[in-house]
Amino acid sequence: MKDTENVHLKVQELCDCFATTDPLKEMSELKNDEDTQESALKWLALAALHGVNSNAKKISIKQANDGTVSVVAEYRDTNIPSPGADVAESIFKAIRQITHIEDKKGKSTLALGIRDSSLELKISLKDKEDHKKLSIKFP
Repeated sequence: MKDTENVHLKVQELCDCFATTDPLKEMSELKNDEDTQESALKWLALAALHGVNSNAKKISIKQANDGTVSVVAEYRDTNIPSPGADVAESIFKAIRQITHIEDKKGKSTLALGIRDSSLELKISLKDKEDHKKLSIKFP
């Protein structure tokens, strides 16, 4: 099993790497990546950057049991690009690894350093019978 701090550190490094890019454009290309674990970490970093840049209140990713994935950013309730089923599955695994949320439902804080600033995101996970959902709330 990978060290949790390394996964968290990798997300922070990716935030720094993608800080000057267009997060939505980069997110739209992730479902084509072959390395779903790396793509999941990129998606988390890009979601954080998009949320900060767009003054989002919350970004949620929902995956139904049939693999259908939807992502909604709450500022104008706008859909943002889906990472696809395989990457979404890896996103849920990565966030559980970082936050140590092991129950079907849980909340945690995720501290991210982005360039010369720091940010505390509120993470919420829910596993239900027909879907699972990850919400990232921004300060």
